[in-house]
Amino acid sequence: MQDRARATRKVLLESAAHLFAERGYTGTSVKDISDHSGKTSGAIYFHYSSKEKLALAVAREQFASWPQLAAPYAAPGIPPLEKLVVLSLGVAHSLSEDVVARAGARLWAERRGIDAVVPAPFDAWSLAATRLLAQARTRGELASDVKPSDAAVTLVCAFFGLCTLVDDLPGGRDWGEQFEQWWLLTLKSLQAEPDPAGLLARARAWIPVQP
Repeated sequence: MQDRARATRKVLLESAAHLFAERGYTGTSVKDISDHSGKTSGAIYFHYSSKEKLALAVAREQFASWPQLAAPYAAPGIPPLEKLVVLSLGVAHSLSEDVVARAGARLWAERRGIDAVVPAPFDAWSLAATRLLAQARTRGELASDVKPSDAAVTLVCAFFGLCTLVDDLPGGRDWGEQFEQWWLLTLKSLQAEPDPAGLLARARAWIPVQP
C-alpha cells in the first residue's frame, strides 16, 4: 500500500512539474494535472490537499536534489574557484535538463501568484559561494578588491537571472556556451591573476562524463 502511494505521489509530482514548467502555476489547473497524470482529482487532493501544496512539493523536490550536485566535488583537492564554476555548471545543466528543476525555478519566479511561501535558492547558494570565495582569498587566488560576501550575492543573482533568460537569448547557442561566456567575463574580475580560459578548462576536467 505504501509503495503504491509513493508511486502515485511520484506520478502526480512529475506531471505537475511538467505542466508548471511549460505553462506556469496560474496556467495549470488541478484538472490539467489529473488529465496529464491519468489520476483523478480526488487522488491529487488526497495526496497533496491543494494545488499550492503540490507546487510546494515540486519546489522542495528541486531543492532536495541540489546537494547531490555538490557531492562529487566535496574532495579538498579541487581549487575553490574551479569548484564554484563546476557547481554552477551543474546547477545550470539541472535547470536545462531536469523538468522538476525547471518547474521549481519557474514556480519561484511566479511566487507572488502562489498562496504559499515558495523556498528560494539564493540564501543557500550565496552562503556556498561566499565560503568558496573566502577560500580563494586565503589561497591568494581572489582579486584584492573583491569582498567574498558581496561578490557572492552578485554572482548568485546574476547566475539565476541568466538561468531565467537563457532560453530566450539570441544567437541559438546552447546553455553550456552561454554560461561559459558569462564565466569568461566574470572571472576576469574575480581572479587575482586573470586566466579565465585556463580556469574554465581546468574546471571542465572535473565534470564527470555524462552517460
